[in-house]
Amino acid sequence: MTDTYEPRLYKKYHEKIRAKMKEQFGYTNDMQIPRITKVVLNMGVGEAVADSKKIKGAVGDMELIAGQKPIETKARNSIATFKLREGMTIGTKVTLRRNRMYEFIDRLTNVALPRVRDFRGLNGKSFDGNGNFAMGLKEHIVFPEIDYDKVDTIRGMDIVVCTTAKTNEEAKALLAEFDFPFPK
Repeated sequence: MTDTYEPRLYKKYHEKIRAKMKEQFGYTNDMQIPRITKVVLNMGVGEAVADSKKIKGAVGDMELIAGQKPIETKARNSIATFKLREGMTIGTKVTLRRNRMYEFIDRLTNVALPRVRDFRGLNGKSFDGNGNFAMGLKEHIVFPEIDYDKVDTIRGMDIVVCTTAKTNEEAKALLAEFDFPFPK
């Protein structure tokens, strides 16, 4: 049985955004039009050095937010001042692609970001020069899947949106079409 469900943003990309991007940047081939390839969510848990149970809460929260099981990230080097040994679990991450990626972007732009306190838009300079956008959230509880009463600690998280855009301008135009709230 094949899955025929298409997320709302996937349809929007194919029906409207591609045509708009082609017109705006003058692409001659449809394969030149930038697209989002993946979204990577990362949650560092520094307290896991002292209390290894903290990582279980982070993994559970990340699984609720992403809708798939995250992997635990391990320390590459030992750092004596932080009491960190090589191989210790210090965080969790998950990579979203295809339908889950579009669903996450939809929830991020329409539900989570408007719930952020004192939110004035995303930083338009947070691109890496190759069309990838990175942002950080101070509180993971802005996502509707997280029950505030069951959270042991409020954690921050990083979100990286990877695109096939060649320049920052193309990537910013693409993400703006996906309703990312960049200030004018």
